[in-house]
Amino acid sequence: MKKTNAVRLLEGRGVVFELWNYEVDPEDVSAKAVAAKIGLAPERIFKTLVARGDKSGIMLACVPGDSELDLKALAAASGNKKAEMVHMKEIQPLTGYIRGGVSPLGTKKPFPVYIDESAFAYDRICVSAGARGVQIFISPLDLTGVTGARRARLAKHE
Repeated sequence: MKKTNAVRLLEGRGVVFELWNYEVDPEDVSAKAVAAKIGLAPERIFKTLVARGDKSGIMLACVPGDSELDLKALAAASGNKKAEMVHMKEIQPLTGYIRGGVSPLGTKKPFPVYIDESAFAYDRICVSAGARGVQIFISPLDLTGVTGARRARLAKHE
């Protein structure tokens, strides 16, 4: 497999992680589908969502696969009055990644990252490696250290 920017970044920093591969169903790139394919609970698969704050601009939010992003909570955590999801067509030009393969690591430009505090209940979680079909299994503390992520309560459970 070709190395993604996320993998290169972690290797360059000497961070311990594992890569987990799975077969992609282009019709269902949801975190729940990924969890089922790799045999991990959906709450340990963290999807990376791209949002825009009215003051801060683009930011990334990592929330468990069994939840939705609470945009009001993200706005509050990021010092914005409001936050909204970016349109799907903006994701790749902004991050360099496609929907279903957005990683909090190795984006085209560094963006602020916010991670739901539930991640820290686990020794390791999964995030996208920057391509559909590949996940990074990593310590949430290491992920936070590399990305500079801020912890916040961001998840609304479905």
